[in-house]
Amino acid sequence: MSERKTSVFSNGLIWFGAGVSLAEILTGTYYAPLGFGRGLLAILIGHVIGCAMLFAAGMIGGRTGKSAMETVKLSFGGYGARLFAALNVLQLLGWTAIMIYDGALAADHVLSAGKWVWCLVIGGLIILWILIGIENLGKLNIVAMTALFGLTIVLSVVIFRNGGMSVGAEEAMSFGAAVELSVAMPLSWLPLISDYTREAEKPFLSTLVSSAVYGLVSCWMYVIGMGASIFAGESDIAVIIIRSGLGIAGLLIIVLSTVTTTFMDAYSAGVSSESLMKGLKGKWVAVGTAVIGTLGAIIFPMDDITDFLYLIGSVFAPMIAIQIADHFLLKRDCGDSAFDLRNLLIWGMGFALYRFLMHVDMPVGNTLPDMAATVLLCLGADALHRFVGGRKRDQAR
Repeated sequence: MSERKTSVFSNGLIWFGAGVSLAEILTGTYYAPLGFGRGLLAILIGHVIGCAMLFAAGMIGGRTGKSAMETVKLSFGGYGARLFAALNVLQLLGWTAIMIYDGALAADHVLSAGKWVWCLVIGGLIILWILIGIENLGKLNIVAMTALFGLTIVLSVVIFRNGGMSVGAEEAMSFGAAVELSVAMPLSWLPLISDYTREAEKPFLSTLVSSAVYGLVSCWMYVIGMGASIFAGESDIAVIIIRSGLGIAGLLIIVLSTVTTTFMDAYSAGVSSESLMKGLKGKWVAVGTAVIGTLGAIIFPMDDITDFLYLIGSVFAPMIAIQIADHFLLKRDCGDSAFDLRNLLIWGMGFALYRFLMHVDMPVGNTLPDMAATVLLCLGADALHRFVGGRKRDQAR
């Protein structure tokens, strides 16, 4: 069990930084055709669902003192957990590249130096954050988050002060699809929140604050993106910053928000890698993730991430549903086994169900029904196992 050393305040700062994200602002622009009222409702419903799952995942790590992928072993066994650790490293590598790409494009619009130059600048700052180490980021995070908080308020005022509606004629997504897109962001953090709550001095309070702070800030970012499209008639946040005259302050928003969010992806890729192979040093895997992500951002276009978000949801929503059922309801612990075939089969059914539900329009999106069905499968499989076991014991008598 890792030594607990992070305060509630430190955890709150970390997740504030995770929430202030260009990717979330850009995702918020997709809500404009729904109108402000319905768009805001979809954002709030989705985040309540997603952050409730985020809290449950963080509590497992906080109560056990294990990293996110170590907690997966409790439900899927050692080898089973390696499957999810590998998938998690891949998705975090993808996120690292996407975030650097978005940040570099936006920064280059504000101060033209070449996208590749900004990729290197942002990637270099992420590596600096990793090398400083999460336990030593306290004062630096306070300065960075204070600056981000102030600058984001200014950006919000700039976007909403005109108050004129200017939504284009593009076709609106359904309300259920909008809810699902709102669930997707907090869901993408499920496989790594325990990397932070495992070291919390007060696991319950730290997890609650982390989930609440992230949820509120993430909603704020979505609303900024939606407001930019509705009230300013612009979906490119860099153009908004240029028009607003924020200048260097706007550039600071872009760079700082990208670094503080992407640091968490790279850091957790390092932590997850330690579950894959003994002897790996998480810090250096995190540095390698930042380097590869920087190169990927320079080489490949990454403009539409919706399919990527849905893929993450289909993999990790049923995974965490099984963990919730095992840890909170069934009190099962498979950590000493090589793999748990029962849970792997249930996960496969949950994955397939999620992909099917993507084509079914439901007001609450498809994550919540998929997770509820997966939990019920876990409970049903456990009841069947107990029933069969009881029958065998009766026959043996």
